Amino acid sequence: MIKAPGATAIITAGHPMRWRTLAVSQLAAFMALLDVSIVNVALPSIERGLGVSAGAVQWVVSGYALALGLALVPAGRLGDLLGRRRMFLIALSAFVVTSALTGAAPTIGLLIAFRLLQGVAGGMLLPQNSGLIQELFQGAERGKAFGVLGATIGLATATGPVVGGLIITGIAGPDAWRWVFYVNVPIGLVTLALAARLVPRNVGIGRRTAHLDLIGALLLGGGVLCLLLPAVDAETRGLGMDWWLLVVAVSLLAAFSWWELRAVRRGREPLLDPRLAQTSGFAAGAIIGSVYFIGFTGIWLVLALFYQDGLGYSPLQSGLAVTPFAIGAAVSAAIAGRLVSRFGRALTVIGLTATVAGLVTAALLLRNMGSQDAALAVAGPLLVAGLGGGMVTSSNVTLSLRNVPVAMAGAAGGALQTAQRIGAAIGSAVLATIFYRVLTASAHDYPVAVSDALLSASILMVIALLMAITDLIRHRAGLEALRRDQ
Repeated sequence: MIKAPGATAIITAGHPMRWRTLAVSQLAAFMALLDVSIVNVALPSIERGLGVSAGAVQWVVSGYALALGLALVPAGRLGDLLGRRRMFLIALSAFVVTSALTGAAPTIGLLIAFRLLQGVAGGMLLPQNSGLIQELFQGAERGKAFGVLGATIGLATATGPVVGGLIITGIAGPDAWRWVFYVNVPIGLVTLALAARLVPRNVGIGRRTAHLDLIGALLLGGGVLCLLLPAVDAETRGLGMDWWLLVVAVSLLAAFSWWELRAVRRGREPLLDPRLAQTSGFAAGAIIGSVYFIGFTGIWLVLALFYQDGLGYSPLQSGLAVTPFAIGAAVSAAIAGRLVSRFGRALTVIGLTATVAGLVTAALLLRNMGSQDAALAVAGPLLVAGLGGGMVTSSNVTLSLRNVPVAMAGAAGGALQTAQRIGAAIGSAVLATIFYRVLTASAHDYPVAVSDALLSASILMVIALLMAITDLIRHRAGLEALRRDQ
């Protein structure tokens, strides 16, 4: 394990405010993550309300994910340097303001612009959560806290369509879609007041000699942008557009790695310390998490297309149809957080196995059942998949970050979530493309299209499973070698 230069002391596990701080920070994280998927069900209403095309309005979703992904690592580093409490309050305030502006936007241009700013605010907010956990919790309690964070990630992603459907259904009129954004304002203001009172002033106070690696931030931001743009563009125009940007992305990320190594050799503080790769669990966790999210995130898009376009479900009915997964994920993530210090990577393996089993079963059932009873038929398999998914998210976050030095916690958390966002963007594009191509080739056979998309997601989960098994074997071999040496 590495020790970062200038690392600050970790607050003891007995800090009386740690669980209250965690509750407040997770409420804020839930809002930011919910906004990734809540808007999907509002897109038709936005099209009608502003009189714009489907391609233009898709940027309301894609632009948020893009801006959020770009902001994560620099914002996490700023939290390390300037103080996590300060950055948390600034980011939360910005999120409330930009949510109000987005809801009030009179034109599609301003809506997309404010949505991009909201994504930046969300990207500033999320890394502070993992940083606060690193500072406030130790030992087994840190695993429990990361379990709560994993539950928040899984629950927010899965319940977005349900919450969006409730809002659109419950509020009548052409401007009902605006409340998808306005709902963040009262919740955000309450969270802000609680955070100002409950987040301890002596946590994450930052460092007097703050330095942000601006060149590193530009190189990383450019690389992430070139990775995300083809995936975002593919969602609106189809796969095959702008994939030359991947070559640019690889070049920029290689330059970023070289620059960060150079900064360390010269005794300067990098944006993302290359020595994190030597931290037990971090590199493996980032790779496993990104592959998992490629398969995980696109599931909700293809299921929504199947239920709404194929079976004629309302947005609310479509959202409720995937609720079993959300319930399973929330329950298992919290439980896995308590067990991860004891069972380690084995929990990830078990979770991925359950997720694959649930998705394959759901895919086969939907392929042979295109009736209105489809949602009920796959409720059990989706519950199993959710139980596995929550276990994966919770255990992987904990194992990836638990050995990271506190001084790097924000940047490391941002890097981990950046990997997840890249995986999510790629996964949504790939699974949507598979769905539409099968739909066209099969003369609009929706059950076959959704089944093939879910089976494709399962293949990605199997790849993540093999990676987790490899990491588990490597870890156990290392422990055995250590015992023999002793």
